[in-house]
Amino acid sequence: MLVDQRRGSILQLVEVKGFVPLQELADHVQASESTVRRDLEYLDGIGQIRRTRGGAAFIGESITPFDERSISARKEKERIAAVAADLIQPGEAILLDGGTTTLELARRLAGKALQVVTNSLPIANVLASQPAIELLMVGGYVYPKTGVALGPVAEAALEAMHVRRLFMSVGGITEAGLFNSNSLLVATERRMIAAADEFIVLSDSSKFGRSALAHLCGLDEVDRIVVDAGVPDEWRDIAARHQVELVIAETPSSNGVPNG
Repeated sequence: MLVDQRRGSILQLVEVKGFVPLQELADHVQASESTVRRDLEYLDGIGQIRRTRGGAAFIGESITPFDERSISARKEKERIAAVAADLIQPGEAILLDGGTTTLELARRLAGKALQVVTNSLPIANVLASQPAIELLMVGGYVYPKTGVALGPVAEAALEAMHVRRLFMSVGGITEAGLFNSNSLLVATERRMIAAADEFIVLSDSSKFGRSALAHLCGLDEVDRIVVDAGVPDEWRDIAARHQVELVIAETPSSNGVPNG
């Protein structure tokens, strides 16, 4: 078992059970207790578990399973994805982070001649059958709840890449910046940001004013945010102060013309 796979397996078991003795963890991943202690030290250091004398306790914020998140704010995500798809020009190389809104975006790329890099199995499944799209899948430890590849293998692959645009979903947005709900995601996502000329965030308005466990980056690193029309009015000023373009995915009116 690879290091990041083993650590992910340990984290998943501790998250499910709340507390797991050291011996049980060693048996679970078929590794020595000294190896597991080093893994626990790492997971403790990134704020996901607390090491104890006899094992480990979960203290991180759980990630809601992908299928549950895909139901939340579905119409808003569909409108955001449609607007984002219009930003992409044929021939571009783009990077799609794993997320329910970026999955909606992937569904709208059919027929476009693009190079698409992703660490998301759900997105790769959508795009694999598109003959006009050159698909590159980033490898690594696949986190079970989200289907995204994370860890050192993914980070090393991303370090060697360069794309025109990155599209990313996040767990929360405040004036302090972007947040995600699990520290394991953040290192990989920072590599994604470094690999792109333009960083575009796709977020429904419920994420604004809400933080999460792990801080990803400041607003100054973001080029655009595509959001539904429910975004609080004060965010127009906040975005302008940080030189972030706020793109509003308007709600269609009954006659098919967007409400403005």
